[in-house]
Amino acid sequence: MNEDMGKEEFLEEEFDNVIILNDEEGKEVKFEFLDLIEYNSEEYVVLLPTEEEEEGEVVILKVEEGETAEEESYVSVENEETLSKVFEMFKEKFKDEFNFEDEN
Repeated sequence: MNEDMGKEEFLEEEFDNVIILNDEEGKEVKFEFLDLIEYNSEEYVVLLPTEEEEEGEVVILKVEEGETAEEESYVSVENEETLSKVFEMFKEKFKDEFNFEDEN
């Protein structure tokens, strides 16, 4: 087996779940896609910043459809109750894979 090929495949796999979004200033920010959660007939993505300022803090964004079926956009969620419910669903789903710490 060619060692270099194995490394390339690993790198390609590692970046398959990376999403690049633009922040408010138009700067590109990379996120690792963790999950898609459905709540109240709407979809939310759970993302982990790859350049973490706050260690282990996830970002939850609502998925909105674009003009075509291939287009979708992610918008911030202002409703704290919705954020909390989606995060609780995510924590329950991944309780065996991640160590979740309380914010207190």
